[in-house]
Amino acid sequence: MKARKLLAGSAILTIGMLGLSACSAGDSGGSADGSASMTLWQNSTTGPGQAFWDSTIADFESANPGVTIKSQAIQNEDLDGKLQTALNSGDAPDIFLQRGGGKLAAMVAAGQVMDLTDSISDQARTDISDGSFVANSIDDKVWAMPVSVLPGGIFYSQDLFDKAGITENPTSIDELEAANEKLKATGVAPIALGAKDAWPAAHWYFFFALRECSPDVLAEAADTKDFSDDCWVTAGEDLESFAATEPFNDGFLSTPAQQGAGSSAGLVANHQAAMELMGAWDPGVIASLTPDEKPLPDLAWFPFPEISGGQGETGSMLGGVDAYSCSAGAPPECVDFLNYLATADVQENYYKAFNTPPVNTAAQAVVTEPYLQQILAAYNEAPFVSVWLDTLYGLNVGNALSVGVVDLLAGKSSPEQLVQAVNDAAKKA
Repeated sequence: MKARKLLAGSAILTIGMLGLSACSAGDSGGSADGSASMTLWQNSTTGPGQAFWDSTIADFESANPGVTIKSQAIQNEDLDGKLQTALNSGDAPDIFLQRGGGKLAAMVAAGQVMDLTDSISDQARTDISDGSFVANSIDDKVWAMPVSVLPGGIFYSQDLFDKAGITENPTSIDELEAANEKLKATGVAPIALGAKDAWPAAHWYFFFALRECSPDVLAEAADTKDFSDDCWVTAGEDLESFAATEPFNDGFLSTPAQQGAGSSAGLVANHQAAMELMGAWDPGVIASLTPDEKPLPDLAWFPFPEISGGQGETGSMLGGVDAYSCSAGAPPECVDFLNYLATADVQENYYKAFNTPPVNTAAQAVVTEPYLQQILAAYNEAPFVSVWLDTLYGLNVGNALSVGVVDLLAGKSSPEQLVQAVNDAAKKA
């Protein structure tokens, strides 16, 4: 087990390997008559993911007479904004997807989320790694139940790589650019990018920053919201230079990320583009957009390439831990449901539905896809892991990063202007 640093919330936390685990439903008590009506907000709008929530809720309700849960599926790109509005208006859902980082910190500071520390079942404490709980902890209190680890990297079509004569995965940006030229020669877009939704474009800047900035700089920015270190501009220059090689699909600025065959995920699903930089939820999204709506048989993965001269630690990764929180006013049965989500059988179903690494050891044992095994191996060996930077630095800075990167890629701003916009947003945070 290799110790490493996980950047989450507003601090660097030293932990062991983020293992995956299972738990059994806990007994957190209930309403006086054992009844409760709750709402759940999640971001799976179609297909196996939606079916997972329907069946999981039905099973929980069957085992807990008098408890009902109404699930509302919200498009991923809309979820954060709608959730923040609901929390601020006092009309929050009882159960909701938790991104963590600065967004969680803001909810905790505002008293909008329930402290789960003393309500998590003993089995969950035994089976889920401490690191996964740390990713959703502030001031030594746990505010969300982890369900999946979602590190980022480049997903690609092995068939398209083979057709282009690419025999080795790129390990440097120069090698990635060379692979892009080979792919262009075959008539496919090298890299799919759904910049219409902004956050996928920001991922490229995040990874360049991870390579250029030291872990200490990333940590200090989480605390100080100061982005004056030269590495932030250098990361923008790296992205600007890379984009000048025209690696992305035609019309990437107006391409959505996950909706329909014409989205960036859809381009990979239908072999119109070879690669996509994305988190480990991507295989499930891609599977929903293939012609037969089944996993892409030739899907593979490699970590984001390294950069010569950068201050980041070699092998460092970005990635979140998807989790679910209870709002501050939710009934006690909310925690019962979160403990149920962490049980081995439910976690195995979660993995099968979403094609993402589950956060429990029993369910991890049934992961067979080579690319998921590669992701887990790289993640567990990484010397440094940070949550996504838009999550880490909070809503204001995150939005500025997303908008600023799109402007940079559109030729409307410079790396210096991008960083200035981020610093300006940080002052308002």
